Amino acid sequence: MSKFYYNEEQESYDAIVVGTGISGGWAAKELCEAGLKTLVLERGRMVKHIDDYETANKDPWDFPNAGEPTKEIIEQQPKQNRTGYTTSQASNMWFVNDLKHPYNETKRFDWMRGYHLGGRSLQWGRQSYRLSDIDFEANKKEGIAVDWPVRYKDIAPWYDKVETFIGVSGENLGLEQLPDGQFLPMMELNCVEQEFREKVAENFDGRVVTAGRTAHITGTKQFDGRSKCQFRNRCIRGCPFGAYFSSLSSTLPAAEATGNMTLRPDSIVHEVIYDPKTKKATGVKVIDANTKETFEFKAKVIFLCASAIASTSILMQSKSETFPNGMGNESDQLGRNIMDHQLQVGASGKFDGFEDKYYKGRKPSGIYIPRFRNLGGDTDRDYKRGFGYQGSASRGNWEESIAELSHGKDLKDAVLKPGGWTFGMMGFGEVLPYENNRFTLDYDKLDDWGLPTVTFDAELQENELKMRKDILESAVDMLEKAGLRDVKGYDNESALGLGIHEMGTARMGRDRKTSVLNGNNQLHDVPNVYVTDGSFMTSASCVNPSLTYMAFTARAADHAVKELKKGNI
Repeated sequence: MSKFYYNEEQESYDAIVVGTGISGGWAAKELCEAGLKTLVLERGRMVKHIDDYETANKDPWDFPNAGEPTKEIIEQQPKQNRTGYTTSQASNMWFVNDLKHPYNETKRFDWMRGYHLGGRSLQWGRQSYRLSDIDFEANKKEGIAVDWPVRYKDIAPWYDKVETFIGVSGENLGLEQLPDGQFLPMMELNCVEQEFREKVAENFDGRVVTAGRTAHITGTKQFDGRSKCQFRNRCIRGCPFGAYFSSLSSTLPAAEATGNMTLRPDSIVHEVIYDPKTKKATGVKVIDANTKETFEFKAKVIFLCASAIASTSILMQSKSETFPNGMGNESDQLGRNIMDHQLQVGASGKFDGFEDKYYKGRKPSGIYIPRFRNLGGDTDRDYKRGFGYQGSASRGNWEESIAELSHGKDLKDAVLKPGGWTFGMMGFGEVLPYENNRFTLDYDKLDDWGLPTVTFDAELQENELKMRKDILESAVDMLEKAGLRDVKGYDNESALGLGIHEMGTARMGRDRKTSVLNGNNQLHDVPNVYVTDGSFMTSASCVNPSLTYMAFTARAADHAVKELKKGNI
């Protein structure tokens, strides 16, 4: 992205978008392409595609201590460091300083955040799956929480639109629980993954092994300003090829190209302004992250896309005589029903054979096993919902080369000769929406900008713990029946947040008394405010949710444009 269109003097716009990640980028693109003059506000710093991917082409020897976390990084991330995910020197620049951006925990919650242009679209795992009607209908059928106000047919065309634009590699399977999509050529399985696929098909009726559906360009189709995946697997550093989808390489440039976008980074939105006479929002209040100067910007329609926790925090802080407990919070559901995906449970083993085979490149995605539990006829489980698996096969373990701190010729031979094949898989399980899994705002503990900090009080409950046992046992069973040896299951008892899929804090529903948003992502009580990040999720499914956020965002933007033209908002 070369430059953005700025106009600092302007105070009023057709639309305001808060956040520039997965959802915010799509809102900006769709609103700008529809002709709306749109102010896009990002609380973090400016980042330029390609230019600011400082570590994208560095090798391990280009970093001190081969890129291992420094003492300074670890001290600045006492909470995120627990995850083992954020502290590498190659990617730490994308994760916030816990000391500068604190939060509180009644129960452990691993909250990983990226405050910069593009948000977590620069860091995401890029796994892209559709929800099905099994997901959209589950709450109603099981009497859990509230019913989704939409069904798959309402979202399917928007999934099509998003997949076609972002580029998703994958394989159509004809499965009810995992709807097919508009896919680029799938990333081929290596020989052991293919062998595993065949063995699972032989031994387990109804279980399917496929390649992960991944938002990476493959094949020959052309995408503006982006080229196909180079199989470097350095994605989290930022992709200078634009091969994986991010808002920075894709949706924001599309918005910029219209000439209708004004971008303002370092802008912390903390309140939506409400007019009781019109019963509409009139704009937002902003604090400059650097100067702490305050601003107000006005607009006809507002899209909150700052992430499930951040967008809901903004609504909680948007108090007025009409909304003393936060904007749109008549239901008292703001901050409740926190969901994530449970993980860190699965199995691994060793595979004998294919010693004469290897693979080329570093594939950024492995295998995926779609959900096979509780699909309708399977009623002998002691828990609700289901899980899928992600995993991969590779040759050897780098630790074997240095385990005994070898020297000389023996070490050289060990490094140059590939080790044996290993295969690992990890479950992604659904977490149910519970009202008592929530976050609140602490006005006694303020951040550097005088805003309340977040306190999490959420945990896995009995249903999830029962599911974990099945995830582990089923993984071991599949690996053993596929002929692997030394199969070992594991359960590392992860906390919520580690899946980095925060959802549900301002859920959709059919009734304003039990939900915050309607089926178009509008606040029930303030129709010109839309929320399209993970906040709106009414249930979590067991698949990665980002594709769903994008589809709902595109749909909501289309609705907002039509409602504006009709004069309804």
